Amino acid sequence: MPEIVSIGEVLVEIMRPEVGVPLDQPGEFKGPFPSGAPANYINAVAKLGGDAGFIGVLGPDEFGDLVERRLRENGVDVSQLIRRPGYTTGCAFVAYQVDGSRRFLFHMRHAAAGTLSPEDVSHEFLRDTKLLHITGSALAASDSCRKACQKAIGIVKDCGGKISFDPNVRPELLGIEKTREICSSVMQASDLILPSGEEACMLTGLDDLEEACQKLLESCSVLALKLGTDGSRIYSQSVRLDVPPLPIERILPEVDPTGAGDAFGAAFCVAFIEGKPLKECAELGNAAGALCITGLGPMEAPLTLERFAQLREQLNTLG
Repeated sequence: MPEIVSIGEVLVEIMRPEVGVPLDQPGEFKGPFPSGAPANYINAVAKLGGDAGFIGVLGPDEFGDLVERRLRENGVDVSQLIRRPGYTTGCAFVAYQVDGSRRFLFHMRHAAAGTLSPEDVSHEFLRDTKLLHITGSALAASDSCRKACQKAIGIVKDCGGKISFDPNVRPELLGIEKTREICSSVMQASDLILPSGEEACMLTGLDDLEEACQKLLESCSVLALKLGTDGSRIYSQSVRLDVPPLPIERILPEVDPTGAGDAFGAAFCVAFIEGKPLKECAELGNAAGALCITGLGPMEAPLTLERFAQLREQLNTLG
């Protein structure tokens, strides 16, 4: 059975190719691209050499074929990826704003992804899991999806495994207050929490980022704060460590930021499960997040250890 497992929504992403074109106007789109935060994460885990498995639901359609094929080809155990008759594969439409923000329009709760239920979660599949990854977007997908995540957490914790949690706050799905409510119990069960600065403040209701991180640290043993172009900051009960980014933008342009946080989390978790020092976990996470944004589509960048080494060598040559 796989060592690292994620559970939740799996879908396709269709995006505006140009910045500043809103979703309420006719225009061009690119895609579909395989996506969904838990799927992006586990795809990156597999590409980085992790023993990866996924639990989720697709429709019996061409979009489902696309996503399942991609995960399988990259080495993810998809034996628990269900094709649900009567439902279509979920979709996310994305528009990029001139201020750098994104606008998402989801078809998920009433799509195949939203039908994930506790009955779809196998104890046998999870019995040897070392780390189960949960995202806030999966908790927000539907009540049944949230219950499936909670069942999986219970199984993994009972079997001695660890839980990582990426808040991945999507106000478009539930709103901030409801998101705080549903994330609370998962954070209490988590060993590792991977928020952005905005998410840390949202989840705690605190305006001061440092205070928010210290508050979240009460729930876990390690907090990995994603700081985008500033790298990351790692907290434990004994450590506060700032880890600078890998400045890939010096040699490769940014194309699409979607999935960067998932890639960071995947790389961090692969190293974390291997027992690497927290600084090394964060360095690998920073590199994965930076490289992810150089491809159009959240699974498209070549996230491999060999590619990271090549980029570091190129950057060292530049000085």
